[in-house]
Amino acid sequence: MSERGMQELALLLLTALANAPRHGYAIAQEVKEITGGRVVPRTGALYGALDRLLAEGLIRVEREEVVDGRARRTFALSDAGRERLAVEAERLAATAREARRRLAAGGAAGGALRPA
Repeated sequence: MSERGMQELALLLLTALANAPRHGYAIAQEVKEITGGRVVPRTGALYGALDRLLAEGLIRVEREEVVDGRARRTFALSDAGRERLAVEAERLAATAREARRRLAAGGAAGGALRPA
């Protein structure tokens, strides 16, 4: 596992799959809901990220079917993906705790950044 944090879209996709398997469109809608509409993945970015997560073993294809003449894959979080999501959630929580701590410490450093 990489020491670097996960890119936002990958993190959001894993989060969208954390409680249930979903097909691509449903994943995109779930990401939109999770982010309050801030992130609406485009089709190319969505499927590119899903392919990368599949290659990394963080998600798996739960089922493949043909709906209205089009192939549709339903994706699910793998055990490795669940573990990675838990690690990322803790990393982000630790960063947020530190940000809140520094903000609470407040004004002392604030003046040092004022332009001359």
